[in-house]
Amino acid sequence: MNALNEMESRVLHEALDDEYLAWSTYDQVITDFGEVRPFSNIRAAEGRHIEALLELFARYGLSVPKNPWPGKVTHYKSLQEACAAGVAAEIANGEMYERLIQSTERPDILAVLHNLQEASQQRHLQAFERCARRQNGGGGGRGRHRRGSRS
Repeated sequence: MNALNEMESRVLHEALDDEYLAWSTYDQVITDFGEVRPFSNIRAAEGRHIEALLELFARYGLSVPKNPWPGKVTHYKSLQEACAAGVAAEIANGEMYERLIQSTERPDILAVLHNLQEASQQRHLQAFERCARRQNGGGGGRGRHRRGSRS
């Protein structure tokens, strides 16, 4: 397998750092507010994103940096503020992946970057938008259902 060029190495490092930041931010929200959705679900997804990137680091023989973000991320005053920040973060994440995708032609790297961008834009962003609407009193949740009933 051909070695990565400097740009491709930077792409993987930037993507990993962003996923580390997201995981650490959502972990801090859970520390501050409890196991609340969508943060608990998305934190788990961010862990899977980190694993996907770490597989590329291993494949290309890159040393893996430690996550520098625990204890250095924002503490939000409210869940509403955290949800709004999640929306902004996922929008920025999608833009970052759009830029990174233009920086390589390697199919394995492109596949991971596309998958991470899709997760961010098709699932995480929508979940945070629903969260922000709920926190603003706009509904958007599934509501309460009797145990055993289906909707």
